[in-house]
Amino acid sequence: MSDVLSIENRGHVRVIRLTRPEKKNALSRELAWAIVHAVSEAAHEEDVWVIGITGTEDAFCSGLDLTPDATDESYTRMNPQDEYLDELGWVSRFPMVLRQECDKPIVAGINGVAVGAGLGLAMACDLKIMSRRARLIAGYPRIGGSPDGGLSWTLLQAMGYEQALRFLLENRTVSAEEAHRLGMVGEVVDDEAFAARFDEYCDSLTKLSPITARLSKRVVRHAAQLADMEGHMRYELLSIGRAFGSQDGKEARRAFLEGRPPQFTGQ
Repeated sequence: MSDVLSIENRGHVRVIRLTRPEKKNALSRELAWAIVHAVSEAAHEEDVWVIGITGTEDAFCSGLDLTPDATDESYTRMNPQDEYLDELGWVSRFPMVLRQECDKPIVAGINGVAVGAGLGLAMACDLKIMSRRARLIAGYPRIGGSPDGGLSWTLLQAMGYEQALRFLLENRTVSAEEAHRLGMVGEVVDDEAFAARFDEYCDSLTKLSPITARLSKRVVRHAAQLADMEGHMRYELLSIGRAFGSQDGKEARRAFLEGRPPQFTGQ
């Protein structure tokens, strides 16, 4: 559908593949909105029963592409009226579209590193298969930010309160084995078998009635859901905006770009 995303249909499975390998599949606004649009489209197509999301080469998604062209504020898939009425951007739409709007099972094929908003995308999926070489990194603390992309919700569901907070604050790199132990992913697969297993697992879910699969996701989602997901996404954005706007937030990003330890003042 574009240079940054490819769509493959295989029976009742639709695979959405991030195709910016030269950037480790980092999220430009074009790619991010393309993912949101592709999932929304698949959610409303009757012949699509299962959705898979994965990356190319050695990365699932390395987070936000911080180069100026990639973060162009003018790029959006929203029409002007919708943009005026609803300022929530693509990063908050990952959990809202993948979990809330789409009631079909979505499988993340974590073929390589997933960082920051890229991890938010993976965790917003319902089911996760991870290559043994892959690594998960919060990323936000290093650039002076609190989490967005629904991670404050999806990590809590997967790991529980303390482990989620530890993962975010320690900003450690989590291996596939640890991710499985923590409950972040459901299955770890050897690298050479990963692609085949991802396809096989997505295909296996089409053996169920699509009505059974969709109703199962609906009731589980309802049992686990926040009372007000949209309100929580807005709270996330308010928090990360405050974090990035602080002097410490600006210092964290300067230090990150300059390759030095940050000097924080608590302001």
